[in-house]
Amino acid sequence: MKADPTHQLKLLEIQELDARAAQLHHQRAHLPELGEISTLEAERATITDQERDARIVVDDLTVEQKKADREVEQVRTRRERDRTRMDTGQITNPKDLERMQHELVSLERRITSLEDSELEVMESLEEAQQVLDGLGIRADDIDARLAELATARDEKQRHIDASLVEVSESRGPAVEGMPADLMALYERLREQKGVGAALLRSRQCTGCQLAVDPSELSRLRTAPADEVVRCEECQRILVRTDDSGL
Repeated sequence: MKADPTHQLKLLEIQELDARAAQLHHQRAHLPELGEISTLEAERATITDQERDARIVVDDLTVEQKKADREVEQVRTRRERDRTRMDTGQITNPKDLERMQHELVSLERRITSLEDSELEVMESLEEAQQVLDGLGIRADDIDARLAELATARDEKQRHIDASLVEVSESRGPAVEGMPADLMALYERLREQKGVGAALLRSRQCTGCQLAVDPSELSRLRTAPADEVVRCEECQRILVRTDDSGL
């Protein structure tokens, strides 16, 4: 392939712009905020599931506590009713009175047992509510941090995007007038290797950082200036200048 030496030299400018663009794209895709956001979003999803489960426990215990409250109240009401009947002399039969007294003792034991169960449910409900509240606090903290990170991410991405626009605007004039076949080769190599053209400096390819073999140097030394030469090691386009050491 033949190409004017000035066009070959222009490839280095284009390559520099493309390398800058690639660096910016890499920075944009690997912002430190993105990793933390991903981690926090995963934790937030886990907390959402935990909150759902904890709320179910709280709801179930709340129902259980209300049931326990009703049972205690029902037995207390019955106890007070029986006491009232005894205190007001409504029970006159000695056997009925004895039976009522035994029943009051049973009711007292029943109330004590129900109150113990009620207390256990209340303690379990309090613990479950604390768990749910703690999850809510952690969720709020994560949401606040995610908002901060999103703001920082967006700001950095805006700066990077602005730089990418500048690079793109500079690349347009740089490729204007470049031979189509030369650019096609360059683009293909850049896609394959990340770098399509490299400077030959002091007998070393700056693309693969390897010294050029003496026999290859001899060939490059005698190659016409308009011949597009390639590094025999990495196959990138080699751009020759006065600093190439030929």
